[in-house]
Amino acid sequence: MSAALESSAALYQRVKRVIPPFEWPVFAGDIAAILQLKQERRAVVLAHNYQTPEIFNCVADIAGDSLALAREAMHVDADVIVLAGVHFMAETAKLLNPGRTVLIPDPQAGCSLAESITARDVRLLRERYPGVPVVTYVNTSAAVKAESDICCTSGNARRIVESLGVPRVIMIPDEFLARNVARETGVEIITWAGHCEVHERFTASQIRTLRRENPGVVVLAHPECPPDVVAEADFAGSTAMMSDFVDTRAPARVLLITECSMSDNIAVRHPGIEFVRPCNLCPHMKRITLTNIRTALEEMRHEVSIDPAIAARARAAVERMLAVR
Repeated sequence: MSAALESSAALYQRVKRVIPPFEWPVFAGDIAAILQLKQERRAVVLAHNYQTPEIFNCVADIAGDSLALAREAMHVDADVIVLAGVHFMAETAKLLNPGRTVLIPDPQAGCSLAESITARDVRLLRERYPGVPVVTYVNTSAAVKAESDICCTSGNARRIVESLGVPRVIMIPDEFLARNVARETGVEIITWAGHCEVHERFTASQIRTLRRENPGVVVLAHPECPPDVVAEADFAGSTAMMSDFVDTRAPARVLLITECSMSDNIAVRHPGIEFVRPCNLCPHMKRITLTNIRTALEEMRHEVSIDPAIAARARAAVERMLAVR
């Protein structure tokens, strides 16, 4: 362990503000092993913004929101992709990299949004609303994507809806994201009653209370939050957009209305900013750990596979999204 601690000392300097010194020895051995295994396997780790700091800052080769990971997954120079995120993200990486091995450290890392809708549900919606295009959030299974016209992320949802040039769309499965986009675009949006179990717990009254308790705080909200929460915020956007806001505006005190590891990861590079942390954890993201990333690489286990017939149609919906700039 002492060798691992010594070799990872520089990495600890990145995260020392958010990981106490007594915790670091617990992580150092796995980090050193993962860095070695990545070289041996010609592997890269893609990590979502909600991963914990020791993953996000110390073993990830590419980190970001769903859109960034989807785009970057197509250009990685590697034989193996380890997706430090949830299952739909690993499926998306596989869709865009059919010739590469994609591993998910814990196949039970799911998503309440993805679990809220099935491919059959989409087919029934099409029957009920013939001719209305289906815009599907990437937080869905490949089977649901395969029934869709085009995908979107929280970072490009408005742009995707507007790109269709139609007065009415079906947008699934996140009801709150759809309602927030409808307000911004004026497009009539048929919604589905799916919700993120992290973001649906925030309330407008909670935001008002936090403002009173933290004078001058700048509030940034994720568009998966209920519309009245978004209305209370100073800015609403994807995790990448929130991160960019902090990078460029550098508010003295900021409140991120999203999964709480996001604040830790941004705080690493902004020591002078105070982060107010209303901590809603995603239980699915937290199933990913250094230990199971290491095990996935050691044993090459939990490989993601998608039925080719589903994959071809799902890939088309994702590629249509990526073609919209």
